[in-house]
Amino acid sequence: MKLKSIYIMLLAISFSSVSSELRCGWLQNPTPSNQWITDKDGIWDISIQGRFTSDGIENVQDFPNDKFVRTNGNYGYGCACIRADMDRGSKKVMKIYSSKILPLARCQNDKSLHVP
Repeated sequence: MKLKSIYIMLLAISFSSVSSELRCGWLQNPTPSNQWITDKDGIWDISIQGRFTSDGIENVQDFPNDKFVRTNGNYGYGCACIRADMDRGSKKVMKIYSSKILPLARCQNDKSLHVP
C-alpha cells in the first residue's frame, strides 16, 4: 500500500504544470508593478498591479539605457532571458531565479516575436 501511495505521488508530480525553464523575449514593464515577458509561446505574467507578483522578482536585472526602449517615462521594454518556474496553465512566472539582458537586435530579429 505504501509503495502504491508513493507511485501515485510521483505520478502527480510528473504531471505538474509548473516547471523551471529559460524564456527569452521582450521583457516589458509599461507601468508601475506591471511586468511580463513575451516569447514565442505567448505572454507570461511576472507582475500585475494589485493581483500578482512572482517570487524572486528582485532577480530581474535593470536594463542599461542602451538596451531599453522607453515608452512611458521610466517604463518600457527590452530584450532579456529569465530562468524561472513557469505555470503553463495560467501563463504565470511563479519564481524567477535569474535574468540576462540581451541586445535589442536579438528580439528585433526574432521572427517569432512581435515588437511591443
